Amino acid sequence: MTNLKFPSLSNNFLSESCCQLEAGSHYASEEEDDEEEEEEVCCTERAGADQRYDDNMDEAAEEEDLKRYWEARSHEMFPDEVDTPLDTPARIRFQRFRGLKSFRSSPWDPMENLPLDYSRIFQFQSFERTRRRILSEAAADEDGAMDGWYVTLHIIDVPFSVMASVQSGKPLVLVSLLPHEQKMSVMHLLVQRHPSNTEPIKSKEELVFHCGFRRFRASPIFSQHTTADKHKMERFLRPDAPTVVSVYAPITFPPTGVLLFKERNDGVQDLVATGSLLSCDPQRVVLKRIVLSGHPFKINRRSAVVRYMFFNREDIMWFKPVELRTKWGRRGHIKEALGTHGHMKCVFDNQLRSQDTVLMNLYKRVYPRWTYDPYVPPQLPWFKKEVTVEMDDLDME
Repeated sequence: MTNLKFPSLSNNFLSESCCQLEAGSHYASEEEDDEEEEEEVCCTERAGADQRYDDNMDEAAEEEDLKRYWEARSHEMFPDEVDTPLDTPARIRFQRFRGLKSFRSSPWDPMENLPLDYSRIFQFQSFERTRRRILSEAAADEDGAMDGWYVTLHIIDVPFSVMASVQSGKPLVLVSLLPHEQKMSVMHLLVQRHPSNTEPIKSKEELVFHCGFRRFRASPIFSQHTTADKHKMERFLRPDAPTVVSVYAPITFPPTGVLLFKERNDGVQDLVATGSLLSCDPQRVVLKRIVLSGHPFKINRRSAVVRYMFFNREDIMWFKPVELRTKWGRRGHIKEALGTHGHMKCVFDNQLRSQDTVLMNLYKRVYPRWTYDPYVPPQLPWFKKEVTVEMDDLDME
């Protein structure tokens, strides 16, 4: 066995090594302190930038937009479906609705239960015939100023707002009205949603209208553009199809261009739809549809026990004459009520599947809101609202 001997380290070498280790640890601790200070400064600056961003945000508008977005998503996934209330009988909650054997062929009286606002409007016996006669008379009339003439107008009873706008240097536009254009009626506009608009526009929401030379505020209703005598109401302005907008407004004869704007909280108006004037017809029937849904509990060939559509026996007997349908295309009717908790026996024209859903369509006629306001403030110039963040606030690492 050979004994191996290692050379012993001198005391000077050990002391130098210890000094180097102490210096290295000191430098490392200083670097760590600098990094921690930089991180604290970055966090503080980032918190300041976030605070400035939050200060420029309208929380109430954000909540309203979120609610409207979820309503649009729910309507897209489950069109017109509503929940039957538990605390209110369905025959009371939906007493203004009725069932139709066929939406296309079932009759609906356009003069039935008209609102009080219809006593304030004007109705033509034939709007198209009147339009042709008035436009032909206006084209044949040679009286009045010709193109290129200079004329002097004397106007009395001018509002102070008009005088202020003239004194400020803004142009004053004068338009001669055709017969009946000073009267109010139900105007229908055919519009297409503008591609730049991505926010959901709900029916009866206040919009700004540019209809010919007129500009006004109103709350319209949307409906499908069909040739039938009844038209289904649209809860939201559709982006993929033309939509008829019905509103109380002064009578205007087509052809007339139409622009629809939605005003923000800061006064800026965003273009949401473009189109033209369709007609003036207070007797155009617009029907709102709701869909009550139920679940097949027990299935025996063509008959099934359905629950969750109603929750008491009286509601079942009230809606018993209304026809049922399913999402898989089956049709049926209520045969009898079972018990007192809303179960009912239904019979269909074919075998019912367990994953199917039983539906009941109910309709009522709807009208626009009388919120016509001809005084619209001037449109503010469009600007893009951005939150500026200083370069020092950004962490470039």
